[in-house]
Amino acid sequence: MNILIVKLSAIGDVVHTLPSLAALRKLYPEAHITWVIEEASSDIIQDHPFLDKIIISKRKRWIENLKKLHDIKITISDILLFIKILRDRKYDLVIDFHGLFKSSMIVLLGGGKRKLGYDSMQELSGLFLNEKISEDMEKHAVDRYLDFIRYLGTDIDNPEFYIPIDEENKTRVETLLKANGIDINEPFVTINPVAFWDTKLWEDVKFARLCDRIAEKLKQKVVFTGSNGDGRIKHIQSMMNFPSVNLEGQTTLRDLAYLYKLSVLLVTTDSGPMHIAAAMNAPTVALFGPTDPSRTGPYGKGHIVVRKEMPCSPCFLKKCDTKRCMKEITVEEVFEAVKQVVSSKK
Repeated sequence: MNILIVKLSAIGDVVHTLPSLAALRKLYPEAHITWVIEEASSDIIQDHPFLDKIIISKRKRWIENLKKLHDIKITISDILLFIKILRDRKYDLVIDFHGLFKSSMIVLLGGGKRKLGYDSMQELSGLFLNEKISEDMEKHAVDRYLDFIRYLGTDIDNPEFYIPIDEENKTRVETLLKANGIDINEPFVTINPVAFWDTKLWEDVKFARLCDRIAEKLKQKVVFTGSNGDGRIKHIQSMMNFPSVNLEGQTTLRDLAYLYKLSVLLVTTDSGPMHIAAAMNAPTVALFGPTDPSRTGPYGKGHIVVRKEMPCSPCFLKKCDTKRCMKEITVEEVFEAVKQVVSSKK
């Protein structure tokens, strides 16, 4: 049996799909399972023991090249090669976990006898499906995706997350920590203050005050993580009175998974790293504003969500004039949540 999983991005969504992959492997132990994924999230599933093949879509790069008329011949050749690789195998089952136009194009190009997805025409996503299930938006994303596996004939009591961490990941993280004066056997707290949505961000000065309290009151070293870029972490560090470590841009996604597993907890915005930490059973203190933690919060036990109840929340807006839902979260509230987690681990 040949199975094609279509879940292209983002990091959190890919992590949410991991239990469905594990359940598929148990349901069809002899099947050949292929996953189509975009570049940015692909590290999470590289070398995954439940997968037989990974096909990487360079969609964003292709679109950018075509818009700028840059490397047209190479780009078109790359796209044609992607389609050829996608069609190398005749699929008995294709599951569109994404439910958007870009994933429906993969379903169309990949073919397949059974094409399963959500009963939705969002971005025409249901146009090329021949089997559909309803999407229960009251459920967490993990459980919504597992509904596909339930539809296929089995139930899942304990969702299984697995991110393959190898010795290279461990060595790189331990070397980075050691170079910054941290022994892996001593306690430290990780902080992820970044997010793609402006409305998900907490104020830099509050992160600085929080980290100082963690260092002074809890005697925990502070390690920042994030993607390369906007200078936010350096700005936070510039306002702190206590030293901290900045590993921004120095880790792969699987490095992050191991780092979070080593840490006492992760304090984070609603972001991909939050879901990676939760998948590793690393406790998180997650700050939520415009989104709904019941749908996309850290999955599992041991996590604390700090959120202000407001009439307009969740609004799911990427831009907001006031950002009250995040601004009204206080340093004291977050610190109390951190203390609670730290105390529970002693």
